[in-house]
Amino acid sequence: MTSEKDLRDMLQRAADNAKPRDIDTGAVLRRSRRGHRAKQLVVGGATTLAVVGIGVASVGGIRSIVQRPGPMNLAGGSAASSEAAPDGAAAPQLQKRAPAEKINLCGGQLAEVSPAASGLVLSVKFANSAAASADSVSGAVTMTNTGTQRVSGTTAATPAITLSRDGITLWHSNGAMIMMAAVVDLEPGASMTYNASFVPVSCSTEDESAPSFRQGLEHVAAGDYQLSAAIDFSPDSTGGSAELVTSPLVGIHLG
Repeated sequence: MTSEKDLRDMLQRAADNAKPRDIDTGAVLRRSRRGHRAKQLVVGGATTLAVVGIGVASVGGIRSIVQRPGPMNLAGGSAASSEAAPDGAAAPQLQKRAPAEKINLCGGQLAEVSPAASGLVLSVKFANSAAASADSVSGAVTMTNTGTQRVSGTTAATPAITLSRDGITLWHSNGAMIMMAAVVDLEPGASMTYNASFVPVSCSTEDESAPSFRQGLEHVAAGDYQLSAAIDFSPDSTGGSAELVTSPLVGIHLG
């Protein structure tokens, strides 16, 4: 049975619970600051992630542009590459062609090259015959302005020569080139002459992987062969792109 003292204690506790409690404002503010700080951290983290995402996307875009090479047209004409852009539009076309000394590769067919738009044409001038065992055969190449306008600009110091037979490249100019430019300033009908030479040997596709051909290549057999020349011409006109100037084939007997 509950005693009188116990009843008084129970009534006192009930009265105490019914009284309004004082609010601890300091504790409330501390909890509020902690919650606000947590929200700030979440927002800050989201912002950082967004910036990193943009940075990665930008670098990736630059890398894809830098690493996307244009095609090389060994025939010397212009070759275009068109890739679909992400939105379905055509990407800008990139154009490249082989330099003069690389238009005809060892063991490959001779390239078909369109006439130069400037009207410049090369002509090969070697002796009608030469020794097949010679270390080198010297001659000349003349460039003539067959157009109706004055042409000015620069070319390499010497043209690239190709030795071929039945339309197949046997040898072409290679190795270190003279780091000099020849000045071109030709009125219609005028011409200029370059020194030129070739080696009567036969190269192969493996020689194309090095700057210079291997030593000791086998000399060609006695017979009839063809020579041709090519050179890159850079016009003085503003914005003018380099064009490839070539020659017709001429025959030579090697014996």
